[in-house]
Amino acid sequence: MKTLKRIALGIDSVFENFALLALTSMTIIVTIQVITRKLFNFVFFWSEEVTLLLMVWFSFMGIAIGFREKLHMAMDSVTKHFPARVNRVLDKVIDICIFLFGLYLLVNGWDFTVLMNESIMPATQLPNSVQYAVMPLTGAMICVYAFLQFIGVDTKRHHGIGEGDE
Repeated sequence: MKTLKRIALGIDSVFENFALLALTSMTIIVTIQVITRKLFNFVFFWSEEVTLLLMVWFSFMGIAIGFREKLHMAMDSVTKHFPARVNRVLDKVIDICIFLFGLYLLVNGWDFTVLMNESIMPATQLPNSVQYAVMPLTGAMICVYAFLQFIGVDTKRHHGIGEGDE
């Protein structure tokens, strides 16, 4: 179990660092774009397209990271009155639903990525599939996180960031 968690966290570190790099790059590109537009009346032809690409990647990676940290929405106003055993069963049902959502992203994201491979983004000349390749990747990461949580592995890396956490 510890080896499985260590491997997952290693892959996860790469995933999270790439998401942070995407956010940082997006911020820098937009800042440069605003400065060059306002001061020099010039805009890099690729800046909007790359920013959109980074935003899509960062957003989808954020979805997976949110599931890892258990930051998804939960309504516990009713379930907090249930016995602990019932809540454990509900947690398993939630993990299965999250896994199925990840599987949906994986399968349909892959199909959509393959479908979009034929078209080209105008500014960067990259295939449109680059923009959508994050969908199956996010789906795979969600499936991994849901499976690990289902078998009882704590996937949280950052404690105390969720509402109600102490």
